[in-house]
Amino acid sequence: SVIGTTKTTGTKVTFKPDGSIFETVEFDDSILAGRFRDLAFLNAGIKIHFEDERKQIKEEFMYEGGLVSFVEYLNRSKKALFPKPLYFKKEEEDVEVEVSFQYNDGYSETVLSFANNVNTKEGGTHIAGFRGGITRAINEYGKNNGFLDDKSLAGEDVREGLAAVVSVKLAEPQFEGQTKTKLGNSKIRFLVEGITSQQVV
Repeated sequence: SVIGTTKTTGTKVTFKPDGSIFETVEFDDSILAGRFRDLAFLNAGIKIHFEDERKQIKEEFMYEGGLVSFVEYLNRSKKALFPKPLYFKKEEEDVEVEVSFQYNDGYSETVLSFANNVNTKEGGTHIAGFRGGITRAINEYGKNNGFLDDKSLAGEDVREGLAAVVSVKLAEPQFEGQTKTKLGNSKIRFLVEGITSQQVV
């Protein structure tokens, strides 16, 4: 290889799947593009260039807005109830908690969760914490401002029409479940719940 001076930096990784190990060596471009899109949303400002020479597909993923852009993407075909998604990011006990959410006029809940950029499709302690925190915050606000009197809203009521992305970064994640896509660290639940209730109120 030729070594010389350059103004660019970076790392190139080449991977060729072994047909004797993997059931299939054909990659689905839509799955890859979806994963690259997620990573670009989760890491604001990073640029990912994706090219599939088999189908002559070229795509570039870059979102300066990070999680806010992610929530806007989730709500792209819905009517948002307020113009800009809410956002907060806080580090506590060596854990970074980053959340963005926005309500729409629908009835379903769309909450995506990630731990160290891994898509935790089965949820886990960070999602339990977020749900508990947002429910507590909205109930406190309602009671303090005379909207709820002695009543409380149930969690499922608070989550109607909610689009959110919850991302945590921690040193030693414990992934559980059959597909290892559920976060199991117990302290994360209380951490995320406390941060969420503080930030939302």
